[in-house]
Amino acid sequence: MTQETIRCPKCAHEQTNPVECEACGLLFRRYQQAQERNKEQPPEPSPEETAQAKPSGASMRIGSVLALVAITAALTSFLVVGKGTQTAPPPAPIAAPEASQTSPPPVGEQPQTAQPAQRPTHPAPAIVAGSPLEQAKNGTVAIEAPWGKGSGFFITDTAIVTNKHVVEPDRSQLDEIRRKVETGRQLISLERQNIADLRNRLQQMNDSPTRRQLVIILQEKERQLAQVQPAQDEAEARLKELEKPKSTSDIKVFLADGSEYSVNSSQVSAKRDLALLSIYSSKAAPLRPAPKNSGLRQGDKVFTIGNPVGLRNTVTSGIFSGYRQHKDTGEIMLQTDAPINPGNSGGPLIDERGQVHGVNTMIIRDTQGIGFAIPIQEVLDEFSITPP
Repeated sequence: MTQETIRCPKCAHEQTNPVECEACGLLFRRYQQAQERNKEQPPEPSPEETAQAKPSGASMRIGSVLALVAITAALTSFLVVGKGTQTAPPPAPIAAPEASQTSPPPVGEQPQTAQPAQRPTHPAPAIVAGSPLEQAKNGTVAIEAPWGKGSGFFITDTAIVTNKHVVEPDRSQLDEIRRKVETGRQLISLERQNIADLRNRLQQMNDSPTRRQLVIILQEKERQLAQVQPAQDEAEARLKELEKPKSTSDIKVFLADGSEYSVNSSQVSAKRDLALLSIYSSKAAPLRPAPKNSGLRQGDKVFTIGNPVGLRNTVTSGIFSGYRQHKDTGEIMLQTDAPINPGNSGGPLIDERGQVHGVNTMIIRDTQGIGFAIPIQEVLDEFSITPP
């Protein structure tokens, strides 16, 4: 009886022995068992597939440079842009301060939960020559310090009111700036080490898909690092400038006509975000504070004057939204929906008669139409000012 010829699945040798290949020694039974197991499990990927599917140490580290880009971009935005209007959590509502019997009650008898109604954008107010609004604009100034920009206004012939955070860097914010600069510095240093390690690895590798992949990753890391480095250099220079000893003469005041003055002296409040600067100019145009007992009513029209994002002599309008109490400090604040943007800090909040009711100081982050001002009476009391 003729025996069946068997072809070896490994080397293709033909023979009649059904147990073991006489040419390569393959055991047919074990080979069949291995094939059955492979049908139950997914096939092992090839080395090339593994290199593509499994992240190498270098490809995993590419995420670090992306984090570096994001952190340094935020750092640059934080350091390079001049400080302007502060942001704060929403103050808790309170009853309005008492007013005299001869003046209307501000908002004390109105529901404290009332919020400013959604209204169309206010048109730009027309400024008539010689009007109270023009006079207030002429008395408002732009302020530039090495650490930020803001606004202010004449309260007497020689005194200018502004915010403390415009003319004096906040210690906690300066510490945060140092931390962010140091973080960026460390990330860049670590990324340079990673790039150096990749270069050494490439020199020791033969040409292969894995090596070509590392070449692309290395080029991308070097490109991104080159983009990040200028921002870090600028942040380092900014921090160095902030850490220099400061003097009052470093603060510059620009009047409405563009004339520039150096500050002669300054006072800052220990409790409030207020500062008082002194300059000597024949062009001073003091603003009139609102009378002590003349409170605003909800819905009264108000105006802000300042230098948002460097646009000097900008006038915006809105309404008085209510009296509020800052939940952290307990201060009474004037809430308005008149736009208050970075650079408006320290500018006046006035009524249609040109009388000052407050000093613009803060907004609530991620909101629109919710800004706050410090009542002008707080300024007069803080610095013992008697208006002319």
